[in-house]
Amino acid sequence: MSKVTKSVAGMVTSMEVTLKAMDLEKISALMDKFEHQFERLDVQTQQMEDMMSNTTTLTTPQNQVDMLLREMAGEAGLDLNMQLPQGQTGSVGTSVASAEQDKLSQRLALLRDQV
Repeated sequence: MSKVTKSVAGMVTSMEVTLKAMDLEKISALMDKFEHQFERLDVQTQQMEDMMSNTTTLTTPQNQVDMLLREMAGEAGLDLNMQLPQGQTGSVGTSVASAEQDKLSQRLALLRDQV
């Protein structure tokens, strides 16, 4: 990234000098060079984005993550004996829906008994 910064800074300095001279050929050549630099930057940025999107936390095994957490906690003087509660696996509305279904089933059974 520092190479890109230096390159763009050099281009800006060259632009200042060229624009002061008002030589159209030099300005055109400089603008072409500037455009080429930004095309290279776009390619490098796209490559970095592709690499970063391919690298996810899912590629790290859970046991390695746990070991690293224990190691970091040990260095910080913390005790990691606590277990995090497991997340709820059902949806929020499931218990309400099942209770409602039970009431409907009871009403249906009562109606069948009456007939």
